[in-house]
Amino acid sequence: MNNFIWAISASVFVSLISLIGILSLLLKGKLLEELLIPIIGFSAGGLIGGAFLHIMPEAIEEYGSNDVFLYLIFGFIIFLILEKYLHWRHCHKGGHCEIHPFTYLNLIGDAVHNFADGLVIGASFVVGVHFGIITTLVITLHEIPQEIGDFGVLVYGGFSRSKALFFNFITALTCVLGASLGYPLSKSIESFSMYLLPIVAGGFVYIAACDLIPEMHKQGNNKKGMFSFATFLLGIAFIYIFRKIFPH
Repeated sequence: MNNFIWAISASVFVSLISLIGILSLLLKGKLLEELLIPIIGFSAGGLIGGAFLHIMPEAIEEYGSNDVFLYLIFGFIIFLILEKYLHWRHCHKGGHCEIHPFTYLNLIGDAVHNFADGLVIGASFVVGVHFGIITTLVITLHEIPQEIGDFGVLVYGGFSRSKALFFNFITALTCVLGASLGYPLSKSIESFSMYLLPIVAGGFVYIAACDLIPEMHKQGNNKKGMFSFATFLLGIAFIYIFRKIFPH
């Protein structure tokens, strides 16, 4: 199987994660919330590990330039802007909500985000299959809690559960489109990956530091808080061990 097929298959896999919202139909809200706590910790650790133990070492080794750290900072800023202006997550009117515009903005933000994930997946498989697999795993780690949250936003905004599941999946398919473009662009434009990979690493750092870790802090210093911190460390260890076992 050539690397392009690997990239497309990986992007389809990531797109299917959007269907995780179906868990809300099978699990009681309290149980789903309990499961989400360790998932968030593991995801945050995986993103930090993915950025600093997986993507950045590869970018430095591949391109031998400290400029990649400038692109990492640039990526952090881009994700800050995207979340501030595109990814509205709350209904400001309180009480019972009909379908509000923020739900559609949420879908637009998701489509852009998933398209960017696809670009990264496509570019990563140009570097190598093992590198692409690890990158896909890192993306998967942050997609799981995000997709659960996005599903909740759509339902809270007035969508039925079935409609929220359908539209969430449709926006997730932009990941496949991104991979379809990211792979040939990385093959034909020599510097494409040099810019893209560290920018995405900056995005991973932003998501972990600004979205996921604050959720861990909400658990306080009780057993749940300690457990989420343990899963955070486990997420970092997972990326480190996986990279050691499967170097590109």
